[in-house]
Amino acid sequence: MKTRVEEDPDEEPEGPAEPASPDGARVASGLVPTVGTPSREWEFSTKVLSVDQVGDGVTLVKVIQEASAEGWDLASVIDGGDKRVILMRRPKRSARESRRVGFAPPAHG
Repeated sequence: MKTRVEEDPDEEPEGPAEPASPDGARVASGLVPTVGTPSREWEFSTKVLSVDQVGDGVTLVKVIQEASAEGWDLASVIDGGDKRVILMRRPKRSARESRRVGFAPPAHG
């Protein structure tokens, strides 16, 4: 029979098997909470430009400025041979967001 010594290097430590979170609560192994931005659905828009338009330093800037005024962000520029496709996206707007809140202006008449 093996005698048990207080600090036996062959045995695993008897401490908690699961790490404790900063607030002292234990986290179950395998169940990691997900933290991040909520999943979004996107609307996409494209604009086709020639290589010359992309390189002239004016047209691409104008397209991006006009699109950003409507809430679009540049997502990617896709190579299409002699053309470039400017891919823009914005968060999809829900029906609830598009409704106006408040009172209607008074009717004249």
